[in-house]
Amino acid sequence: MNTRTETPNTLDSRRIPVQAKLAAAWTSFMFLYVYVDVLNFYKPGVVDGILNGLVWRFDISPTLLTVFLVSVSIPALMVMLSMTLPDRANRVTNLVVASLLIPYSIFNAAGTTWEWIAFYGISIGIEVLLLAFILRSAWAWPRISAVPAGRATTALRQ
Repeated sequence: MNTRTETPNTLDSRRIPVQAKLAAAWTSFMFLYVYVDVLNFYKPGVVDGILNGLVWRFDISPTLLTVFLVSVSIPALMVMLSMTLPDRANRVTNLVVASLLIPYSIFNAAGTTWEWIAFYGISIGIEVLLLAFILRSAWAWPRISAVPAGRATTALRQ
């Protein structure tokens, strides 16, 4: 005799750890951040300015390039930190860094013309959405309720 069991035809939707969600969001942010910078080279006059020693209105210098390096390193470090920091430090670090990067991302539109508003609007909009996702994920980090000492052994037996 065969026993037929109904197997639900649903996708496996295991809970994704908060750390993995945060690392994925920082990875997406990092790729977008870098690609926006690369696509910016296609803007008329950008490459000529770089060849003449200028980025925006700043002279290219070791200090400027160091600031740029630190700027692009933050999301890369956050991918690793989101997976390795202890939960409490992880939550706080993600909340602080994402909060600081929102105005920094918006600043990238400074000095743009209406001709380029779609480019900057879309790129900054997606960056801010990713940072908002990071803030929400870190803020809503699930908490484990404490089990009273007497019930701990009972819970382990079950």
